[in-house]
Order: sequence, then structure tokens, then C-alpha cells
Amino acid sequence: MDDLTVPPGPGAPGGLRVPAGELVEQFSRSSGPGGQGVNTADSRVQLSLDLGTTTSLSEDLRPRVLARLAARLSGTVLTISASEHRTQVRNRAAARRRLADLLREAVVPPTVRRPTRPTRGSQRRRSEAKSRRSQVKQQRRRPGAE
Repeated sequence: MDDLTVPPGPGAPGGLRVPAGELVEQFSRSSGPGGQGVNTADSRVQLSLDLGTTTSLSEDLRPRVLARLAARLSGTVLTISASEHRTQVRNRAAARRRLADLLREAVVPPTVRRPTRPTRGSQRRRSEAKSRRSQVKQQRRRPGAE
């Protein structure tokens, strides 16, 4: 098994490389496609990576990744399952691809919201719309005793 390569992107301009020794693969029988062979072939793949101890994440990226993927973690271990293909080789590739995509999305820095103000034109249009609505409601009232 080779190292897992995460392509460059925001948050990791040089990409990431997860050593093969840190990835744990387990195989089991898949409930997915495969016909009669599904009962005999261990084609489901579970790929696990301990994000708390991996050397591929720097110390400033680690808390961001752990926070972003907190819902998917068991402790600090991220586990990906793949069983959509008939063969173990294709499921292994799918799991590695899915893990790389998750890591690439998790290292993206959060976007900073810059507070903005409504434009003068939008304020004017809102005020005019409110006054039009007010006039419509006034015209619906019963005529007064005047």
C-alpha cells in the first residue's frame, strides 16, 4: 500500500502526504453488489486514520481538522467504509479517494465574514415599500365618521 496523497488546496498549498504505515485497512464481507460472490469475497474496506497522532498534519492544522470532522470521529480516529464496488481493489481506491477528499475539505481555513451595511438605495427602496404597504392597509379600512 502506498502513501495517501492529498492534492494541494486552500489551507494546504503543498498538499498532504499520509504515510502508509498510519493507515489501517480492514476487510469484511460486503452487503453491496456482487451476486453469489458477495458471500465469499471480503470486498468491503474500512480505512482508518488516527488524526490525533498522524505526522501528516501540522500542529496548527490538527485542531482545525479535529473540529471540522468531530461528528465523524471515534475518539480521534476517522474511519471510512467503501463497499460500492464488486472488487476489493476498487473499494480500496474509493476509500482512499474519499479520505483524501475529506482531509482536503477539513484543512480549508474558515472564511472571515466582513460586516457590510445596506446601500443607500436599498434603504430607500425598503422605506418606500413600507410606506406603499401602509397606504394599501389604510385604504382597506372602513371609512370614518367624518
